[in-house]
Amino acid sequence: MKIEVLHQHLLKSKGVCTDTRKITRGCLFFALTGNNFNGNEFAQEALDKGAYKVVIDQIDYHKNTGETILCASSLKMLQKLANYHRKQINIPIIAITGSNGKTTTKELIHAVLSQKYKIIATKGNLNNHIGVPLTLLSMNSETEIGIVEMGANHLKEIEKLCEITLPDYGYITNYGKAHLEGFGSLKGVIKGKTELYKHIKEHDKIVFVNANDPKQLLYSQGLKRVTFGNKQQDSNIRLKDASYTLVVVYEDVEIQSNLIGLYNFPNIASAIAIGDYFKVSKENIKSAIEDYIPTNNRSQLIEKGTNKIILDAYNANPTSMIAALENFKQAKGENKILFLGDMFELGEDSEREHQIIVNFLEENPMGITYLIGSNFFKTKTTKEYIHTLETFDELKKQLTDNSPENSYILIKASRGMALERILELL
Repeated sequence: MKIEVLHQHLLKSKGVCTDTRKITRGCLFFALTGNNFNGNEFAQEALDKGAYKVVIDQIDYHKNTGETILCASSLKMLQKLANYHRKQINIPIIAITGSNGKTTTKELIHAVLSQKYKIIATKGNLNNHIGVPLTLLSMNSETEIGIVEMGANHLKEIEKLCEITLPDYGYITNYGKAHLEGFGSLKGVIKGKTELYKHIKEHDKIVFVNANDPKQLLYSQGLKRVTFGNKQQDSNIRLKDASYTLVVVYEDVEIQSNLIGLYNFPNIASAIAIGDYFKVSKENIKSAIEDYIPTNNRSQLIEKGTNKIILDAYNANPTSMIAALENFKQAKGENKILFLGDMFELGEDSEREHQIIVNFLEENPMGITYLIGSNFFKTKTTKEYIHTLETFDELKKQLTDNSPENSYILIKASRGMALERILELL
């Protein structure tokens, strides 16, 4: 089927769906196939639940009644349709990638720009080869600006996502030791993330650059760029206080955020800078940032009983872990307790990177520290305040009869560790 015809089906539909558990009546369903599932097997179920049309790539499931659309690859057709649709709506699109802070930054930018424009942004962290097309296909004639988060764990992935999205603006949050298993090294991470810069340069578009980050200044040389950062001589965005939640001054306006940690200052600053670029008023920028409250286990501030808790259990890598520990070390609070879980996707660097975290904790004692997971369990320490536990069940046994009180607590780990379960034990 020609992409123009499929696009007409998209416009007649009630949106795109790839999961029969989330079918909406009148949707255009794409039967995707993965290592452990075959979406073609659910084609009839999708129709029974009210799908308008179903795109499949296996002839055994094809119907000659017009209900199914057969193609060579449902995934490639989804991506091709997203690219075609993006060209038809022809709106400014901001692409965001980086090792840490992508989702928080995206949500802050969304909050700020929504004060003036109708925005469609990536939902949650649906930032891969499926999520990006779905984000683009959710945009319509009423959308004024799109914000697309791009994740990657190997080279050429950002390049491919850019080819689909065709961004007008790009922003890279930072380069860190994330997904080393796929990228191979920090050098590989930088090469992979700067595929966004390469695309922007080739298409003569614009990047936003954190001028506090020497690497961003270096790798964005030669591009059209809008810079920001409190170390610039003419900066109109500066950090006032980071003793608890961050207080930022934007020109003559003081903004009291709900975010903690110095690592969140660039996230806030980028949202302010992009809001300023798109002529959102200072008052509306202030309102948007002050109203933003982090969720989904990302740097959440929680008070439970007599304990104050920083819950940052959505993701972790060596760079973000050290940043969280540096912040926790500086934060005011007595009787500190740390619960740190394994960091995933580090490949051959896993043993070394986990030991580096332990070494940091030995050099910077903050309080009783629990290291949970098979990777941390392999590390070596002589400090009595550091406890290594191989499983969560072992931690559960310890906390059941000895739950902390009047403590300032940090919970940080990769998503797979699900350390938010600790909240149930406090």
